Order: sequence, then C-alpha cells, then structure tokens
Amino acid sequence: MVRNPLHCRPAATGAVTACTTGAMVISVGDQDLSDVETHTIACIVDNESGVLARVVGLFSGRGYNIESLTVAEVDSVERLSRITLVTTGTPMVIEQIKAQLDRLVPVRRVIDLTAAGPHVSRELALLKIAGAGEKRVESLRIADIFRARVVDSTNESFVFEITGTTDKLDAFIRLMEPLGLIEVARTGAAAILRGSEAPEA
Repeated sequence: MVRNPLHCRPAATGAVTACTTGAMVISVGDQDLSDVETHTIACIVDNESGVLARVVGLFSGRGYNIESLTVAEVDSVERLSRITLVTTGTPMVIEQIKAQLDRLVPVRRVIDLTAAGPHVSRELALLKIAGAGEKRVESLRIADIFRARVVDSTNESFVFEITGTTDKLDAFIRLMEPLGLIEVARTGAAAILRGSEAPEA
C-alpha cells in the first residue's frame, strides 16, 4: 500500500502552484488545498485475467494516485470480484476517475462509498516487533490498548495482528516504531455501505 503526503511547490504571484501526491499532480492556482479529498471507491468487476492490471493501468496512465487497493472474489456463481480502492483528488478528479472506471469493459459497477453515505471501512495489519526488556513490555501494553493480538512469539520478537480503521492502524504503527518495529504488512481498506439497502449502480 502506498501512502504519499501532499507536496506543493510555491509559485510566483499569479502563477499556478503545482501540488503532488504520489503520482498525481494537482494544479491548484487560487483553489484551496482543502478541495483535495480522499474517496473510497468499490468496483464490481468480472473475475478474469488482466482486469486488475487494466484498473491499475488506468490510474498510472492518467497520473491518478492509489493510496490502497484490495481485491477478492465475492460471487463464485457469476464470477465477480470486488476491487476496493482509496484515492485522492479534487472533486473534478474524483469524477474523472469514476467515469474512466465505468468505461472499462470488465467493470460492472462503480460505487463511490464516500459520496454514497455512511460506510464501514476496516483494514488489517501485521507488525513484527523485535525487542527485549522494557520495550518488549511496553509493546505488549500498547497492543492491549489497541486490542491487537499476538499471533506469533519468540524470545526476541512478536508478530501483532490489528484490525481497524486506517487512522487506528497508522497510530499503532507510529507508537511501535521506537519499540523495535522491523516489518509491516497491510491489507489495504475493505469497505461497505451501512444499512439494509443495496448500493445504487
């Protein structure tokens, strides 16, 4: 999973300011940077070879940024998979992303979960911590506060499993860094709308 902060290059008075986040370049001029939004988008696609490459290729070819991406089969009868991706951009860029995704042949449906309403988003991470003494004790204490589970343990290390929002995982990782964090694996966000209704196409 790629996470890139927004970087801006100051411009001369009256000129356009260039802002970049990952591969995406945003020319903002007099536009407020608060216009840059984070959206979670779900795509229902045919489960066939090359579909994921086409979706990722659309983003890379047009300079859009993907902050996280997950994919798995969700309907074995109709052979459908669900791609959930998190991306950033101005409202205009987000609309362009959705329109481009909707035009891809293997894509059956595009759902902007952020725009559609309240939704649940969760991510799983595995963290390997190597430490001894007080650092080892402190890592266990923090893991307990965050409700992380120990899924592997040796005399020199732990592997923690934690599930939650992206912000929760980010906070947990930051706290573990000075305690001997040596490796992180993250799934990326999986998200679904709240309520009893199916999302509109």
